[in-house]
Amino acid sequence: MRIVIAEDLLLLREGMVRLLTDTGHTVVAAVGTAPALLDAAAEHRPDLCVVDVRLPPGFRDEGLRAALRLRAGDPSARVLIVSQYVERAYAAELLADGRGGVGYLLKDRVTALDDFLDAVERVAGGGTALDPEVVRQLFARGSRDRGIDGLTPREREVLGLMAQGLSNSAICAALHLAPVSVEKHITSIFVKLDLPPADDANRRVRAVLAYLNER
Repeated sequence: MRIVIAEDLLLLREGMVRLLTDTGHTVVAAVGTAPALLDAAAEHRPDLCVVDVRLPPGFRDEGLRAALRLRAGDPSARVLIVSQYVERAYAAELLADGRGGVGYLLKDRVTALDDFLDAVERVAGGGTALDPEVVRQLFARGSRDRGIDGLTPREREVLGLMAQGLSNSAICAALHLAPVSVEKHITSIFVKLDLPPADDANRRVRAVLAYLNER
């Protein structure tokens, strides 16, 4: 996999380069600013960009804005955002186009090597990957949406794991459920959130987005 990294902290940037290189990936560019990210993505057309939310010069949301520009200009662009804090609006904005191929991890998760590498593979493959802490904090807040309110506790568990980007088989393993049970829960979630039949991957993203938008 060919990867571009945009991270202003040198030690973290070099650490990600080493980890990804050691696990068989190719880091085609490692940069520290949003303009450099856009230039590197245009030059190398990577399979994935790993991007810090806050980059120079303002250290606000320059990285996120650059990532959104990449996805607006190239529907196939895959972006894994890393952040120091849980910022729900950023996760929702990334998911808003409903295409998948996006992720949002806290920087602490980057040091959990298996979790980080799993998110890299999942996002590059067109799926989603949300940090479990992001999901936990979102579920801890009150919902204002009747569709979300109508979910059973088990359906909320399933939706939370969907938000992390887990596949049906991974949800089965996490909750010790049979595949048919997980499929029934997911179908019920789609019905309660008024998501009509469509591409299943797209419906999963839209279900997660509905959940994020109401927190």
